[in-house]
Amino acid sequence: MTMPFYVSPEQLMKDRADYARKGIARGRSVVVVQYSDGILFVAENPSRALHKISEIYDRIAFAAVGKYNEFENLRIAGVRLADLRGYAYDRRDVTGRGLANAYAQTLGTIFTQEPKPYEVEIIVAEVGEEAGTDQVYRLTYDGSVADEHGFAVMGGSAEQISRHVGEHVREGMPLHAALRVAVDGLAHDGPTTREITADALEVAVLERGRPRRAFRRVQGRELDRLLAPAPPPPGQAAPT
Repeated sequence: MTMPFYVSPEQLMKDRADYARKGIARGRSVVVVQYSDGILFVAENPSRALHKISEIYDRIAFAAVGKYNEFENLRIAGVRLADLRGYAYDRRDVTGRGLANAYAQTLGTIFTQEPKPYEVEIIVAEVGEEAGTDQVYRLTYDGSVADEHGFAVMGGSAEQISRHVGEHVREGMPLHAALRVAVDGLAHDGPTTREITADALEVAVLERGRPRRAFRRVQGRELDRLLAPAPPPPGQAAPT
């Protein structure tokens, strides 16, 4: 009689977590920064068809790293949940916190009960009427939720990028400065600093002053202008 194969619950959970982390680390990072007029999302993503950053509802956005088909399923489920809740009750009842809780339950269930965990990390962000009411939630593959403040980084070399962004981010930064900090952080993901061009970036914002739908993408000439070096102060020659 053969003995049944046994793995302790602790070892099983550890193996699942290691598997998910390795899959997430293979992707490029996403940086989220709160700036003076809203919340900025920056991802290194040369594709113009497969988005890492998307709108969920009026003032709520979604960003993800990992396996595209898995986080796209989560995005679609979030859009449907938000639409259903807003239609059945009131648009004000759709909140970033509520969506984050729903995603946490889904990811936690998949992690513990499905044969394979999702190889994803996601951020759900909601822009408020004032900077102090902005909400940024980072969710990991096992359903854990972290309430982030100031900035958040996920995927790829997240720890290394977080150190760089944390050293340079400031409260109340204008959009162009926040974008520069985020892009510089993405470029510091290895032993040497890389140059990341505008055509390799996916950039979007939740803009506080926009009526109803706060989400918009930053691309084309606007992105080129924001990434352009700042002009030197009067009386100082430009660097050559």
